[in-house]
Amino acid sequence: MTTLRELWDSGRPTVGGWSTIPSAFSAELLGRSGFDWVCIDTQHGLAGQDVMVEQLQALAITGTPGFVRVTWNEPDLIMRALDAGAQGVIVPMVNSADDARQATGACRYAPRGYRSWGPIRAALGRPDFSVETANREVVCAVMVETEQALRNLDEILSVEGVDAVYVGPSDLAVSLGLQPTGDPTEPRHVEAIEQIVEGCRRHGVVAGIHCGSVETAQRWLARGFSMVNVNNDAIFVRTTGSAVMKALKQEPAPAEAASKSGYA
Repeated sequence: MTTLRELWDSGRPTVGGWSTIPSAFSAELLGRSGFDWVCIDTQHGLAGQDVMVEQLQALAITGTPGFVRVTWNEPDLIMRALDAGAQGVIVPMVNSADDARQATGACRYAPRGYRSWGPIRAALGRPDFSVETANREVVCAVMVETEQALRNLDEILSVEGVDAVYVGPSDLAVSLGLQPTGDPTEPRHVEAIEQIVEGCRRHGVVAGIHCGSVETAQRWLARGFSMVNVNNDAIFVRTTGSAVMKALKQEPAPAEAASKSGYA
C-alpha cells in the first residue's frame, strides 16, 4: 500500500476523500472510489473514537492511506489517532508557531517530539515499526484558517515537522468577516488563500485546501495547491439522492450541488 509519506514525497498533486458519516462502510466506499487518501473528520464529522478505529480498518482493507482530522490541537487527540493507525493528522486552528510546535511534537517520539509510546494498532503487522520509522512516516498537516494565522504564516511554516498546511476556507472567511464558503470568489478571501500557497512554496511545505466543487479544486491546483478534496460523503449521498428524485418527478435539478454550510 502506498503511504501518505510516499504520496507527499512523490511531489504530485493528490486528491482526497472526506468522511463525515460515522460508518466503516462509508469509509470503505470512499476508499474504493479511487481517492489518493481519505480523511476521517472527527472535528465536524460525526465519528467518535470507536467508529474512527473501524473506519481506519476499513480504509486499510482498500489500501487507501488515512488521515484523521482531530477535533482540536490537543496532544491526546493526536496521539490516539496515530496509535489507532492513522498515517497522518490534520490539526485545526493552528494560529502561531507555538501551536504548530504543539501539533508536530505530539506526532513524533523523542527526541523530535513528545509522542507517548503505545502504537496499539499502528504497529500491527509492522515488525519494522520503531521510533525512527514512525517519526519518518507520520504526516502532520496544520490548518491555517484565521486572520491571526495569516499574520504568523511564515513563523508557522518554519516549524520543523510541519509537512503540510490545509486551508479551511470557510473558517478563514468567517475570521475575515466574510460569509463561509468552499468556493471563494470575494477578492479578500482569494488573496488570503493565495498568500498561504505562496508561503508554502517558499518554505517547501505541501499546500492543501478543502474545496466546494470540482471547478474550485481545479482552480486551486492550477494555482499551486497539491492536496485537495471536494465536499464529503454526506454531500455526495444527499445531492445524488436529491438529483434522482428531481429527475423522476420531472422537476428542475438542484441549483447547487451542496448546501451553503458545506457539510450536508
